Amino acid sequence: MRDLRDFHTAMRLGVLVMFVGLLSACGNTTDEGQAATETYLIKFPHVTAPGTPKGRTAQRFKELTEARFPGRVAVEIYPSSQLMNDDDSLEALAFGEIQMIAVSLSKFDRLTQAFQIFDLPFLFPDLVTVEEFQASPAGQDLLNVITDKGFQGLAFWHNGMKQFSGPNPLRMPEDARGLKFRIMESDVLQAQVQAIGGNPQKMALGEVYQALQTGAIDAQENTWSNIYSSKFYEVQPYVMETNHGYIGYLVAVNPTFWQSLPDDIRSGVQEAVAEATAWGNAQAEAINQQARGHVEESGRSEIIELTDDELTSWRTAMAPVWEQFEANIGAERIEAASSL
Repeated sequence: MRDLRDFHTAMRLGVLVMFVGLLSACGNTTDEGQAATETYLIKFPHVTAPGTPKGRTAQRFKELTEARFPGRVAVEIYPSSQLMNDDDSLEALAFGEIQMIAVSLSKFDRLTQAFQIFDLPFLFPDLVTVEEFQASPAGQDLLNVITDKGFQGLAFWHNGMKQFSGPNPLRMPEDARGLKFRIMESDVLQAQVQAIGGNPQKMALGEVYQALQTGAIDAQENTWSNIYSSKFYEVQPYVMETNHGYIGYLVAVNPTFWQSLPDDIRSGVQEAVAEATAWGNAQAEAINQQARGHVEESGRSEIIELTDDELTSWRTAMAPVWEQFEANIGAERIEAASSL
C-alpha cells in the first residue's frame, strides 16, 4: 500500500510541476486594487507541540507576519498534528491545499538525496556548527533543490541534537543489538540503526508514544524537547546523551502561492520568516536544555552520560554510513560540512 501511495503521489507531483509551469507562462493577472484589499491566508500545520522550538518559532512567525500586514495576511498555525501529519502536509503543500510547512529534513528523502547530509551520524557536533553550514553557500543552495517539485525553501529551523532512549542503558553499540528503533523516514537513519545491529521501524511522531508503551518498538532517537513534550520519558527508562545527530526543519512554501503574492507581501513574509528563524534558532539549545532538566526532575527516566571512549565506539560503529551515502549526498557537500 505504501508503495502504491508513493507512486500516486509521484504522479500527482509530476502533474503539479507541469501546472506550475503553465501558470508561470500565463503570468499574474491579479488586479493591483484587488490585491491591496484581498486577505491572504497561510495555513501552516506541523506535528510538534506548541512549546517545542518549532512550535514557538511558528507562533512567532504568525505574530510578526500579522503585525506587518494587519487585515491583509492571516496565518493559521495547526500544531501537534491537529490538521495533518508530515507525510500528508508534503502532499497538501505541493497541491496548494496549504501554503507553508516546516517538515523534518529527513522527510524529504523521497524528493532529494541532498538533505541526507543532515542525517549523517556524528557529522555535526552541535547546533552552532549546523548553523554555520546552513548559512554557507553549500547550505543555502539546499533551499532551492526541490523547487521544481513544488517546494520553495525559505529557511532552516532547528529543533536540536538527538539522543537515544531505550529499555536498558545503551552505553556501547552492541547494547542496541536486536532492539526495534523508531526512526523517521530516512534511508540514512535506517542504515545508522542497522550499523549498530538494531531493527529500524519508520513511524510518524504521533504514533511513537503508544508504540513504546505497548512494546511495538523498544527504543527511539529524538531531541530533548521532543522527548519531553511527547512524554517519551514516561515509557523509556533510559535516555543516553549521545548528541549523535540533528533534527531540523525545512520551512517551505508552495511556489505557485508564493509567486501569486503581491511583491510587498512576499518580501514582508520573507522578512518575517528570517526574523522568526533568527529568534527561534537562538533559543533552540536553551529550550532543549530546559526540557532535559524536566526529564531529569521527573525521575521517570535515567539520563546516561556516555564517556569519551563510549562515544568513540558509537562513532566507529556508524562511520560506514558516511561512505555508504557519500555518492548520494556529494563528497564536496560533506567536506563543506565536516570541515567547519
